[in-house]
Amino acid sequence: MKPESPINAIPPIIIVLTLVIVAVECTMQLADLGIVGGARGVGWRVAAIQDYGFSGAVLDRMLVHGDYSFEMMRRLVTYPFINANLTQAAFCAALTLALGKFTAEFYGGIKIFVLYAVTAIIGALAFGLLAPNNYPLIGGFPSVYGLIGAYTYALWLNLGAMGQNQLQAFRLIAVLLGLQLLFGLFFETGYGWVAELTGFVVGFALSLLLAPGGWTAFLGRMRQRS
Repeated sequence: MKPESPINAIPPIIIVLTLVIVAVECTMQLADLGIVGGARGVGWRVAAIQDYGFSGAVLDRMLVHGDYSFEMMRRLVTYPFINANLTQAAFCAALTLALGKFTAEFYGGIKIFVLYAVTAIIGALAFGLLAPNNYPLIGGFPSVYGLIGAYTYALWLNLGAMGQNQLQAFRLIAVLLGLQLLFGLFFETGYGWVAELTGFVVGFALSLLLAPGGWTAFLGRMRQRS
């Protein structure tokens, strides 16, 4: 009999999401160094942000001018894979891999892919409504925060099953928001927090439906508490 690995396999969809982030950033790094794309390669990152990033101006074109072309709509799901620099890409890739693995084990790989996409879309729409038109949204942190929302709900369920204080499940997001506030006091962090906080709320809310038993199980637990 083949022995089981002590480490559960990472779901393929999580690996694919992570590899896309890594592949895009590797291409950008090579272009920045002039290894690919030649002289034009140096401007690839800026061009990618302009062509695949999201912004309030893009939302205006959709809502005000009725431009729902593929070029506009694709930005809702492509911006998470375009990063400002290597550091942002590394954090996005690592957190997507780690959080994606845990949440996919609890909810299932396909459900987590849906959550990743939906939090990216709704996070972008919230950003577009509140941020200045010329401020771009790039990077996968809105979807990462969506995974944190799913992780928080899974932890909330596990703590409840063990009879422990379920508020402990919110420690991670509390720490992250505290750090966000701290950095905001000393550095210009922009409006990305709008999409990130939206991603967390949407990820947590979606988890009510995506968790085993879905909405019915959630209502049953609420009735037991009342």
